[in-house]
Amino acid sequence: MDAEVNINDKNAAKSSLVTVKPVVNAVRILRFLSQAAAPERSVDIARKLDINPSTCFNILRTLVTEDMVDFSPMSKRYSAGLGLARLVEQFVTQGQKVQLAKPLLESFAARSKVTVTLWRRMGLDRIVIVSSAACPTDVRIDMSEGQRLPILMGASGRLYASQLDLDQPQSKAIFDKIRWGGTLSYEEYRDQVRDASKRGWAIDDGNFSIGILAVAAPVYSPSDTIEFTVSAVMFRGQRDETGIAELGQSLRNLCDELRSVLF
Repeated sequence: MDAEVNINDKNAAKSSLVTVKPVVNAVRILRFLSQAAAPERSVDIARKLDINPSTCFNILRTLVTEDMVDFSPMSKRYSAGLGLARLVEQFVTQGQKVQLAKPLLESFAARSKVTVTLWRRMGLDRIVIVSSAACPTDVRIDMSEGQRLPILMGASGRLYASQLDLDQPQSKAIFDKIRWGGTLSYEEYRDQVRDASKRGWAIDDGNFSIGILAVAAPVYSPSDTIEFTVSAVMFRGQRDETGIAELGQSLRNLCDELRSVLF
């Protein structure tokens, strides 16, 4: 009897699942391209998968933007992108590498009396916490793994911003949509990004959240792009200007250690 109840419960759960058709179609397209022997035209993909041609084209264009699909302007054909292959590889190995980095984060958090977060870029306009370690004290700041922010936000955002063209209207548009904790003009922000690039670490003093100060340093990939950042989060006033600079340099040293673990 118990087994029958469990089976019925599972069937009921499946029947109650809500599916989002564009997401389903995107997965079908990715599966199709990963199995295709040669690049395909949008119209042929739509016909073979029985997807509305306009919908198929828009999904493909979005997947190209996210590096999941490659597009050849010469042949007008689509194929599985390098981003998809990297994503599959990362599912297998990146999680393990992040776990290996965890003890380093925990040690730094306890030694420096800060909360440490490991951030990674997600798509074109977001960053996400993939690991976090809080200082083992009664009063501390907790940052949850999986938390996402706009790519320009916080101390880590200033580092990722150094790889973007801040003179482009798109960058200004992203900035204007952010709800900053304190007053910050775009000109001030660009100056802070330049300063961060010169010294090798960035600071957010109350702009992410009033009363919170964060210092971040980059973890460079073998191709010298910023793949991860490490941020130390604390209460404002916890360190003076000299202490903040020392923390920034300590984070740079930590990032050098993490680079050998994560890549």
